[in-house]
Amino acid sequence: MNYFAHESAVIDEGCTIGEGTKIWHFSHIMPNCTLGKQCNIGQNVVVSPEVKLGDNVKVQNNVSIYSGVECEDDVFLGPSMVFTNIVNPRSAVVRRGQYSKTLVKKGASIGANATIVCGHDIGEYAFIGAGAVVTKEIKPYALVVGNPAKQIGWMSEYGHRLEFDESGIAECPEGREKYKLENDRVEKI
Repeated sequence: MNYFAHESAVIDEGCTIGEGTKIWHFSHIMPNCTLGKQCNIGQNVVVSPEVKLGDNVKVQNNVSIYSGVECEDDVFLGPSMVFTNIVNPRSAVVRRGQYSKTLVKKGASIGANATIVCGHDIGEYAFIGAGAVVTKEIKPYALVVGNPAKQIGWMSEYGHRLEFDESGIAECPEGREKYKLENDRVEKI
């Protein structure tokens, strides 16, 4: 094994787990999952069948990642956040095979206790505030909070709130990279 799994973790058949990944106490990695390199799976995490996580994904304690979810590289999933995968669940109605897809793009962060309603992608480097309920697609670099989640600003790749000047340019104080806001979209320049 080129990864670490605590003795209480359960890893089902058919999983691919990247080098340097750590899987902690009481977590369950279900069949046919793909976990990239250098991931950290906190305690009491459920990763449902066929979920894909890129490299360097950080999953905090008590997170549920259901079938239909894919996270690209460098995604952060905060404590007790959850994804859904059925829009209209009913206990007595079997909807396996009707899972909606959700893609969390590179560098996005999802705060503690947030809920991502299935079928709504999260853009690159987006920042979902703690407790937010995402009910629509989130733009790259967007900062969203609340229930339902509403955009209140923009974030840098370093996780700093961006303040744009009159020409639509912002500079991240930590990384010193620059961003341009145009047509309600942000891109790194």
